[in-house]
Amino acid sequence: MPALKLFGRKWLAATDDMVFPCLFEFIVRLIWLIMMGVITHRYYDYTFTCTSGGECVRVYLVGMLVLLSLNIVLLVALINRSAQGGICDVHSARRMVPPLLGAKLLLLLPEAGWNGLGTVWAFTSVITCPDDHFTNTAIDVLVCLDWVLFALLVFALAMVIDPIGSVKLRASQPDLTLDTLKNRQVTRTWIRRFRWFFCWLNRDKESLEAFAQVAGLFSSLFRDSDLVPSDLIAGCVLLRVKQKRESREQWRLEIMAEQRLKYKSDLREVFRGKPVWLSFDKAEHYMKLSMATYGCTFVMYRYCCTGICRLLRHTTCCACFRPKKVMVEGDNCCMCNMAGFKELADMTEDEIIYANFKNRIFEVPFCIISDHKTKSIVLTLRGSISLRDVFTDLVACPEKIDLEGLPEGSMAHKGMLITAKKLKTHLDETKTLDKALSLYPHYDLVITGHSLGAAAAVLLGILYKPIYPELKVYAFSTPCVITRAAAIYCESFVFTIGVGDDFAMRISVETIENLRAQLFEALQNCRLPKYRVIVNGFGYALFGVPSKHLNTTWRDDRPTPHHSVLLPAPNAVPYMFAEVATRKYTNVSLYPAGNILHIVHKKKSKEEKRRADEKTYEMRWLSPDSFDELRVMPRMLLDHLPENVYKVLTTILDEQETEIEDNVEFIM
Repeated sequence: MPALKLFGRKWLAATDDMVFPCLFEFIVRLIWLIMMGVITHRYYDYTFTCTSGGECVRVYLVGMLVLLSLNIVLLVALINRSAQGGICDVHSARRMVPPLLGAKLLLLLPEAGWNGLGTVWAFTSVITCPDDHFTNTAIDVLVCLDWVLFALLVFALAMVIDPIGSVKLRASQPDLTLDTLKNRQVTRTWIRRFRWFFCWLNRDKESLEAFAQVAGLFSSLFRDSDLVPSDLIAGCVLLRVKQKRESREQWRLEIMAEQRLKYKSDLREVFRGKPVWLSFDKAEHYMKLSMATYGCTFVMYRYCCTGICRLLRHTTCCACFRPKKVMVEGDNCCMCNMAGFKELADMTEDEIIYANFKNRIFEVPFCIISDHKTKSIVLTLRGSISLRDVFTDLVACPEKIDLEGLPEGSMAHKGMLITAKKLKTHLDETKTLDKALSLYPHYDLVITGHSLGAAAAVLLGILYKPIYPELKVYAFSTPCVITRAAAIYCESFVFTIGVGDDFAMRISVETIENLRAQLFEALQNCRLPKYRVIVNGFGYALFGVPSKHLNTTWRDDRPTPHHSVLLPAPNAVPYMFAEVATRKYTNVSLYPAGNILHIVHKKKSKEEKRRADEKTYEMRWLSPDSFDELRVMPRMLLDHLPENVYKVLTTILDEQETEIEDNVEFIM
């Protein structure tokens, strides 16, 4: 970092990214050099007895030895120079990397010519020389491998080329600034990438709108930042170390001041004084239904060996030609998603009123259930599991939502709001929800979901609240979906549960932009070369962060955190300027909604671990503001997965010695 400049353009690689690729190529080239040395020593004298082409064979053998030797020398130099200095020491420690790399790439041309000569020798009859089984086999293999390596190098160059690295922008209109033109160019580039990589997605109006929105977001986040993919990996490792050091210090200060947040393990204490509908038992039950909406894909993921057998019990062969008790849309001929839902939810077909498994951008699968256990009609929505859902998540600009009861100026996540509105339109047009409620007039309406399904459930609950005042929403791992005032408004009917370090509850445009600034600071303050950071990252993933690395990773001569990003320090590098670090895609902050119960793994002492009755988890009610920072943690993804959330809820219920009647009994 910053991006490598070579042949008059910028590339999506940095001068310190050459260590591992060059090390791999060095090992391959060294083996080839040894093999070519053995072949030359063994076969060189035979070339004088060739009927035709003996001189060509000698030129090939000697030329390959020279080219391989030159490549190895250049690779050693590249490894040595690329491994020098910190991540930002590009102008001094690694200034020789671009010319060395240019020379290395120029060697591809003669190497391709010599390998072509070897191909003629190995696979044609133009050259006629005495047969030697070892030599012939080795040359055949080496020629093929050399072409493979050549193709890999060309592919690598194609992958790291920056499409706008050499574009010279000129303002054709006086009111257009250079930054505006660059933003348009980068946005168009991202749209073009999406259309190429996701060409199998529907090219309807909504897909194109999603591409444009996500391209604008990516342009705002990464334009002019000079970040390359390896910088993001190294930055996440450094942020993990930095945040662990800060957490330890904060923990120490909180203990000294006796201000640590009080988490509790007893459900009676946690739910004391809460309304009856805020029930942990109900939450566990609805989490099971939310998880079931993931269908057959989740069954195969959760039960890798026995998933097919579990699905076969509920599938119907050629169901598309048979009358159905349940109205099902968007499923395949064998009703595999419906089979997965019945398997995970442990429900019969009579309890399922309607199911829709169509999945497009701004459309999520859902099911309507008559839940006799809780005497409610449950509308359960599926979370993110496909690329279409990811694009829905990434259409993250806020959009105004005007509705009766909502605070004035409330805004919501645009992609999720469109999803909720489309679902409401579909339900109103088909009247499936009204029919379900008419079948069971004394049942309440409950909307539930996980992840994207939770966010859509919250917004759908807001849309339906004026029509069904008694409805309740049970949301799990809810993303940042709505502004703070609206999130507080939802406390009367939304119950949100989050586990541990779940990243989805903390991720928003604002938190990503803050994380970007922290990443810039961490990269600038790092004293280690990038390859060491990445190697350490593998060790951290396996064994945790050693205490000695919390302080030895950082430089003492770097500027303070308040000046490293926002002010141009004398030793700051060009990409660390205020425009990038302070650029905002939106000034609106979004938060999770409703009553938020946060569950964490309880840290136990040695004595507590020996007790059989000691609880595993503890919990606390938190406000939406508690999720305003995105942190790089080991379990940030695992704590979001639906099976882990469900496991936590079931474990807590199993560990409770006594039931809390006010909070666990179901509404009769």
